[in-house]
Amino acid sequence: MIFEQIVLDFSGLVEAARDNSVLEAIFLSLYTGFLATLISFILGVPAAYILARKDFIGKRIVESILDIPVVVPHTVAGIALLTIFGANGLIGAPLDSIVQFRDALPGIVVAMLFVSAPYLTNSAREGFQNIDPRMENAARSLGAPLWKAFLFITFPLASRHLLIGSIMCWARAISEFGAVIMLAYYPMVGPTLIYERFTSMGLSESRPIAVLLILVTLTIFVILRLISSGWRRYDRD
Repeated sequence: MIFEQIVLDFSGLVEAARDNSVLEAIFLSLYTGFLATLISFILGVPAAYILARKDFIGKRIVESILDIPVVVPHTVAGIALLTIFGANGLIGAPLDSIVQFRDALPGIVVAMLFVSAPYLTNSAREGFQNIDPRMENAARSLGAPLWKAFLFITFPLASRHLLIGSIMCWARAISEFGAVIMLAYYPMVGPTLIYERFTSMGLSESRPIAVLLILVTLTIFVILRLISSGWRRYDRD
């Protein structure tokens, strides 16, 4: 019985790997997760630097707001995003003629971005806090503008925290399910397709897709970890 189950699981995995709808859903997960991570990097790194270097009124409130997606239930996050980015939402309605978020790729990216951005921002902030500000001040005293001191001193020194934060952000983005299905059930990403196959066809049809998604993400994580470890050895040398 165990051997037969293994054979069935393997054949189901091969069949899932040949299913264009499965491959498209997995690719869409990876692609939209990358877009969410890219946007998080562009917006989150400057925000993390400001939070690490500046003290201002309301700073603790801003930090708390940034951490809300980590603790809020995902269905609640989905309803909040739907209220804002839906066809009649605060942002979705004015932009409806330009870009649609409901059941569209931008909606998937927004949902992933909301739940994953804190991981990159918090990691980047920790990296910046570990860097002595006197190094930046020394560069600026020699005539370097702020952007140049950041680009050539602060950014490289915090690079490992930025890489780890980006990996965690991407991982969190592609694993999101609750907020995504509330805002954009279609086009289906990997977790949504697994849920749809499970509810309509059962465990035997959904399990191979889940295993395939795990194998794909595991392979990417191994590659990224090898890059990270090699980067760390390079920094020590």
